[in-house]
Amino acid sequence: MKVRILAYQLAQYLKDQGVEIVFGLCGHTNIAFLDAMQEVGIRFITSRHEQVAAHMADGYARVKGKPAVLLTHLGPGLTNAATGVANAALDSIPMVVIAGDVPSHYFGRHPHQEVNLHLDADQFEIYRPFCKRIWRVERPSEFPRVIERAFHTAQTGRSGAVLVDVPMDVFSADLPDGAFKILSPQKVNEAAISEETAHQIAKSLVEAKSPVIHVGGGVLLGRASAELTELVDWLAVPVTHTLMGKGAISDTHPFNAGMTGFWGVPIANDLAKSSDLIFAAGTRFGETDSSSWDDRFTFKIPPTRLIHLDIDINEIGRNYPTELGAVGDVKSSFAKILIEVKKLLPQPRQNPAMQEKIRSGRLNFSNRWAEQRVSPQFPLNPARILADLRTALPENGMIVTDVGWNKNGVGQQFPINIPGTFITPGGLATMGFGPAAVLGVKLAAPDRKVVALVGDGAFSSNMSVMATAAESNIGVTWVVMDNKAFGTIALLEKSHYDTFYGTVFTRDGEPYDIEYAQVAKACGIEGIKVESAVDLLPILRSAIESGKPTLVHVPMENIPTPTPGYWNINDIYRKGH
Repeated sequence: MKVRILAYQLAQYLKDQGVEIVFGLCGHTNIAFLDAMQEVGIRFITSRHEQVAAHMADGYARVKGKPAVLLTHLGPGLTNAATGVANAALDSIPMVVIAGDVPSHYFGRHPHQEVNLHLDADQFEIYRPFCKRIWRVERPSEFPRVIERAFHTAQTGRSGAVLVDVPMDVFSADLPDGAFKILSPQKVNEAAISEETAHQIAKSLVEAKSPVIHVGGGVLLGRASAELTELVDWLAVPVTHTLMGKGAISDTHPFNAGMTGFWGVPIANDLAKSSDLIFAAGTRFGETDSSSWDDRFTFKIPPTRLIHLDIDINEIGRNYPTELGAVGDVKSSFAKILIEVKKLLPQPRQNPAMQEKIRSGRLNFSNRWAEQRVSPQFPLNPARILADLRTALPENGMIVTDVGWNKNGVGQQFPINIPGTFITPGGLATMGFGPAAVLGVKLAAPDRKVVALVGDGAFSSNMSVMATAAESNIGVTWVVMDNKAFGTIALLEKSHYDTFYGTVFTRDGEPYDIEYAQVAKACGIEGIKVESAVDLLPILRSAIESGKPTLVHVPMENIPTPTPGYWNINDIYRKGH
C-alpha cells in the first residue's frame, strides 16, 4: 500500500476544495504544512501578528461567502489570533483555524510553549467559548474526517469559526495515499420555512396597519438582498436596518428608512417605535441597534407585535417576546413569503405617503450636517471626510471600517447602494479589525477599489499591515482619521468625568501625533498627509485610482457622532470620590 505524508495530502485536499489562499504565521509546529502548501500551489499570506492574519481571513470570508483558512502556531500564536477569530465568530463568519500543537508523545511534559494548566496540551480549550466546534487530532487516521467536518460545520446553519488543533507529529505522519479524497463537505440545502409559516407571515404583513421590515447582517450573509428588495417593492412598507444590515437594501430605495438605535436615523427609530408589526430577519436585536431595549426610543415590543426570522433558533425571543418565530434560511424564506404575499395582493401596493415621509425624514436629518460636509475647517470635520470619500470611491467600491466615528458615521451618513460593499465588525466590535481586514477584502475582490476608514487609535495598534501589503502587493487605501485619541471613548469620559485621562495621546503634556505617512514610506508604500480640507478629495481620488497600497493621513476634529437613539451606559456612570 502506497503511503504519503499527511501534510501534503491535506494541502492537496484544501486545494481540491477550492482553497486558494491561507492566512497565518509560521512556527516550528506548522512549517511542514507550509512546505506542503508551496508544493501544491496554495498562496500563503503571512502577517507579522496572528490577530492581523485572523482579521485578514475574516475580511476575505465576508466577501467570498465561504470559509477562510487561518494557520497558526501553538501557544502564543493561537492566543494572539484569538481576538480576530472571536470577532469572526461573533459576526457569524465561516473560518477554519488550523493550529499546530506540541508533539503528541510529549503531552503533559511541558514541552516548549505547551499550555497545560488544566489538561495536557489543552490550548484548544482556549477557543471553546466562541468556536462552533473544536477538534484535537490525536491520531492521523482521524484527520480526513475531522477536516471534512470542520468545513461542513463552519458554513452550515449559523456559520462561524471552528478549530482543528494538530500535534506537529501528526503533520509528518504517513497515511495511505488518497486518504483525504473520499471525503468532501456535504452539500446542504438550507431549510426554508414551511408554506404554512410563509402564509402566516405574509398575511400578517398584508393586514398590518403600519408594518416595518427590520433586517440585520444575516440578510447579507444569506445573499438575500434581491429577495428582500422584491418583497419590499410589492408590499410598499418601510425597511429599517441594523449596523450589520446596512447595504441589505440600497440607501437610494424609497422605503429604506435607515439604521436604528443609538447611532441611527430619527425616522428609522420613529417608524420602528410606532409600528404595529415588526417583521425582523437575520438580526439578534443587539443593544446599540435597539437603544438598549428601552421602549422610549426604538422598539416598543409589546404592544408592537414581532415576527422574527433567523437561521439560529437561539436568537428567537432572546431580547423581545415573539408572536411568531421562524427558523430558516432568509433567502429561500423571503422567496416563499413573497409567493404568499402575491396570492393575497395580486398587484403591488402603492404607498406614496410613506415614501414621502421617509424621504423628508432622511433629508431633514441629512441637512443637519450639510455645512459640515463642505466645511473648510482644518483639522477636518468628520462629516467632510465621509462626504469626500463617498465622492471618491466608486459605487461598487468596498469600504471597511474599524470602530468609532468611522463605523458609526458610515452606518448613519454614508450611502451604500450595492450589497456587501460595507464591511465592519459588529458583535465583538474589535479595534484593529479595519486596518487588517481590508487586506483580506481586497484579496477576495481584486477588481474592486477597496478602502479602510479607520481611526488613529486602531491603526497605530498594529501598523505592520503596511509591510504585509507591500510584501504581497495588496493595493488598498487606508484613510486614517487622526484625532490624537481613542476619540469616542475620550469624549465619553470627558462628558461624564470632565477628564481625558488615559484616552488621549500626549507626550510631556502636549498632544502626541505619529507621522503615519512617513511610517508608510518607511514600509515601502505611498504615504500622504492631508494639509487642508480642499486637498482631501483629490488626494483620495488619486490614492484610490493608483491601485497601490497607500496611506492617507487625515487630521480630524474630535467631535461626537450624532446619537438620535439611546445607550444606557450614559445612565450608569457616576462621578465621585
